[in-house]
Amino acid sequence: MKWPQHGSNPQYLYEKMGIPKPENLIDLSANINPLGPPDILKKRWMNFYNEISDYPDPHALLLKEQIARITDVDSGSILIGNGGSELITLLGRMFSGKNVLIIEPAFSEYEKACRANDCHIYYHQLNELEWGLDEAEIAGKLRGMDAVFLCNPNNPTGIHYPYSSIVKLIAECEQRNVFLIIDEAFYDFLEDYVQITPLVKKYEHVIILRSMTKMFAIPGLRLGYMIASQNIIEKLTSYQPHWSVNIMAMLTGQVCLQDDNFVQNTIRYIRSERGKLFSFFHKEGYEVSPSQVNFYLLRDPLEEDQLSFFKFLIRKGIVPRHTFNFPGLEGKWLRFAIKSTEENNRLMEVLRE
Repeated sequence: MKWPQHGSNPQYLYEKMGIPKPENLIDLSANINPLGPPDILKKRWMNFYNEISDYPDPHALLLKEQIARITDVDSGSILIGNGGSELITLLGRMFSGKNVLIIEPAFSEYEKACRANDCHIYYHQLNELEWGLDEAEIAGKLRGMDAVFLCNPNNPTGIHYPYSSIVKLIAECEQRNVFLIIDEAFYDFLEDYVQITPLVKKYEHVIILRSMTKMFAIPGLRLGYMIASQNIIEKLTSYQPHWSVNIMAMLTGQVCLQDDNFVQNTIRYIRSERGKLFSFFHKEGYEVSPSQVNFYLLRDPLEEDQLSFFKFLIRKGIVPRHTFNFPGLEGKWLRFAIKSTEENNRLMEVLRE
């Protein structure tokens, strides 16, 4: 069966599986902030109406300047994109025909973008259950590579690799003239995050991707950004369509970045719900990845293939994310997002069955 490529839009999943869609369901397949968009955005939204009759700034200067202040980089080292997916697509074009190493499991868009551009794709598979990042082992696979994709925090495991490990890998890639693309789409859900963005001033081969749709619950607007050397940014900008990012997305980004309290409240909420869920999973005998963010991998250890578990859940109106298109996982785990307290409680009720 050709599985849906992403989470969300559960109607397509039910259609593919030939299972009637329940009237009431809980979609745990998309890793979006369960608290919804910030209240400050709701208050400002109507003010945006007057802006839609003008063309957006093709350079997104105000948003770049705001990001530059909070990331300690020059605005010329920032590229705003129509979601992280557009930026990954641009990278695929930049590395067209090149050798690319993907540290798996990882977001499926890396491979999709690279295959569309005839890249030669290689894999480094993380050890299941530990999911540790062995910098020495990865360094041994860099020979002949042009670029490496690393997702940190990792999607789908939710595990975050420490600053020291990332710096070692950056330095190793720099020495070998290999580009290291670090996707930090979920960095702002972390409690003890150490900023790596200033490293683009020292290292020419590091590229950092970030999404604004996950923390601020605005996936329908599509907004993300990249931080890299100005040479890389200029090259990728030349590939990007004019007015790639709409004015509503730009204004929304500017407002959301002002609300640090919203981010801190989200981190506290996710920590509390995650602790409650993980305690339940361990008590009931489920295996779970030691996630530090707003999603995690889960499986029934009595089932090698989680397909029957998956079908049971979706018939009950619980929709996790399948992992059939994650190399190295191939359906042996299911990914769940942390949602509202009521929805998380419902998940635990169904798992007790």
